[in-house]
Amino acid sequence: MELKYAIGIDIGGTKTAIGIVDSLGTVCAKTSLPTDLSIDPHHMVSRMADAAKQMLAEQKLNEAHLAGIGVGAPGPLNTKTGHIVKPPNMTAWHNFPLIDSLKRHFASPITFENDATAAALAEKWQGAAQDTEHFIFITISTGIGAGIFSHGKLITGSTGNAGDVGHLVIDPSAGDCVCGQQGCWEFIASGTAIAKRASRLLGRDVTSKEVFKLAEEGHTDMRKLVDQVYRYIGIGCVTLINTFDPEKLVIGGGVSQVGEPLFKAVQNYVQNCALNPSGQSTPIVPAALNQDAGLIGAAALIHMKY
Repeated sequence: MELKYAIGIDIGGTKTAIGIVDSLGTVCAKTSLPTDLSIDPHHMVSRMADAAKQMLAEQKLNEAHLAGIGVGAPGPLNTKTGHIVKPPNMTAWHNFPLIDSLKRHFASPITFENDATAAALAEKWQGAAQDTEHFIFITISTGIGAGIFSHGKLITGSTGNAGDVGHLVIDPSAGDCVCGQQGCWEFIASGTAIAKRASRLLGRDVTSKEVFKLAEEGHTDMRKLVDQVYRYIGIGCVTLINTFDPEKLVIGGGVSQVGEPLFKAVQNYVQNCALNPSGQSTPIVPAALNQDAGLIGAAALIHMKY
């Protein structure tokens, strides 16, 4: 079988990862660039294109070897028109015609999806969801997002924004989210939210990683906060299980690095609260590809029929 190659580009608010991935899922080369939000987005796209072309040359490949270019980007976006629409932490990129901008540099086919959707496809292709036709990938880091895979295919919605689960309302009494609602999931359970609430309680700046460490060491307030966050994550998972009836939930992102305590607490919550008895025993597993999920997922948009 002749190997085909794809370029995967995973655009984030702080960095953009770029890789060459072959049709077996091997990352042949990768690099990352700071996402410079102070320059015109077209210039940033030119930097990405230069980095990708340089990588191709180093691998003794050229554009003729490519099956295409896959891009994962933060939402809201519009995959129909190829625009990045309104990512909250990338205001300079609002209504930016990403695909047209990339087409200035490449003749290959370009495919574009929400970053969490692309990462879900990576987990299906090479990661923790290879054996399932119905699963949800949830990423819990700066924000919370999800990729939904059901009946053997990605559910992307009419504009590519399905899975924006960070704005499910979990606890309206918890305060105002930037989206205009109260108590959204990412407002109370993302890494950012954990760090913010803990910093307020402690009167000094701490990271979410430090919060989990303090809780583990027996700090009463931090223990209480972490238990509440686990419960919030459990509530969100039950909502998704009741809505989509998946065979499995895959959780990735920085907060999932806490490991066993989080997965155990969430599994317990699901066991007690999911409506359907089969839903109560839904396996909840860590993502297998945390490191390169974004760029493998972007390349999977080219290599896999989704």
